[in-house]
Amino acid sequence: MGFDLERFVGYVNDGLLCCVCRDVLERPLQAPCEHAYCSACISSWLLHHHSCPEDRLPLDVSSLRPLYRYMRNDLNRLQIRCVNAGQGCEVVCSLESLHSHEDECEFSFIACSNTGCPVQVERRGLEAHLSECNFRSRECPNGCGHTLHSIDQSQHNCVAELRLEVDMMSRAEMLCKVEEVRREMESRLDSQRRHMVQKESQLKSEVEELKGQLSRVVCDMRALLGAERLRRQELAEVELEKRELLELLRDIQPTRSQLGEGVRKGGTRSLTLDCIKKKSREVTVI
Repeated sequence: MGFDLERFVGYVNDGLLCCVCRDVLERPLQAPCEHAYCSACISSWLLHHHSCPEDRLPLDVSSLRPLYRYMRNDLNRLQIRCVNAGQGCEVVCSLESLHSHEDECEFSFIACSNTGCPVQVERRGLEAHLSECNFRSRECPNGCGHTLHSIDQSQHNCVAELRLEVDMMSRAEMLCKVEEVRREMESRLDSQRRHMVQKESQLKSEVEELKGQLSRVVCDMRALLGAERLRRQELAEVELEKRELLELLRDIQPTRSQLGEGVRKGGTRSLTLDCIKKKSREVTVI
């Protein structure tokens, strides 16, 4: 919405009026067709229409441009009464300096600076209001150090307030100690957790090493068992040959009495002795 035309002193050119609200332009924008509008007015219009409200030519937000400089200068030179003229302000200033004046106008209503106070007063009467505001604060006159609102002063009890403050401090101190103990316990748990992880890794390494040693021992045992089986087989073979030799000796003993017989029998004797010697050498080698 624009500025109310009734607030202006002197003549206002029709070209400085908004084509939507028909008031004096506020934050003006201009269409390609050179019609001008308040920024808020044309934005609301284009939400439901897509044409200029004056000549119905096609129009969208992207085609809007700032007002020509000469028109802005004419607009800024217009003389306007303060918005607080109804409260007694008689200031008439240029439109360009209107906001600066209204921010400092003694007739403007402002909120009380005391926390919790809902009252709004004229800027010129703020100091008087603050001196008697029920929400103004000051230190307790009895010296307890508490800041009181005027409305609460009659109900203030220094002993109760101090006791409450001590209780709050004790609770805060206890909470601090609990938090400190909690942090210490968390630190210890983290340390133990790291130690357990390291110990677990070490134990896994030792287990792997023992597995390797056990595997080597098993291999050695298998080799020894194989050698033992071979030795037993060899002993069995030697034992078998020993029995055969003994049987052979028993077979040839009856022929000793007949050693003096003829040459024909001597050949047989030599063959038998050679066989015995050969068997003896085989037993010795084994």
